[in-house]
Amino acid sequence: MWLEVETKVKLNSSDVPELREKIKRIARFKARGKKADDYFAIKSKGYPKKAFRIRAMKNKFEVNFKKHLKKYWTKEIVVKKEFEFQLKGKDEVESLLTLFNDLNFVEWVRKIKWNETYKHKKDKRISIEINRVKHLGYFMEIEYLCKPREMKKGRRKILRVLKELDIKPSQIDNTGYTRMLWDKGTKEKRKFLERSING
Repeated sequence: MWLEVETKVKLNSSDVPELREKIKRIARFKARGKKADDYFAIKSKGYPKKAFRIRAMKNKFEVNFKKHLKKYWTKEIVVKKEFEFQLKGKDEVESLLTLFNDLNFVEWVRKIKWNETYKHKKDKRISIEINRVKHLGYFMEIEYLCKPREMKKGRRKILRVLKELDIKPSQIDNTGYTRMLWDKGTKEKRKFLERSING
């Protein structure tokens, strides 16, 4: 079982060039890309307490659910347990989508994120991302993937990276992207269920 130990920092667009140079001093560039995630939850009036996402990839669909382990959270760092599986082929996808409909799941928000990813030079398990999220702006995420027994070490490593990058505690905002989109009233969708079933 792997845990995600992570923190998120809100950025002004003007902060990004200088921060990128600081990141390059301690980490190596790995990849740049775009991720479009469609989130589903049981139909309700308020913000969903639990949800999962589907990411459509080239030849498959990735289904992901994250359980928040709040008893391990601090002001700066959150810990999540990730569950993920992949579906290949139209039949598998259609079967799952039919089940979603039957269980009263609805697509409630879409998140589109452009990211550039770096790996720390001293520990490749430390991932640093600069993200631009549609409707929300720029963020930096620092993530450490670890076993439960390594969680405290992961927290220490993330705090060290925050110091290396001169990030102040007041800049940290671990509010989830979907919550931010919900609070803004931005619930962009791509009609995932209808398109997948009918297409």
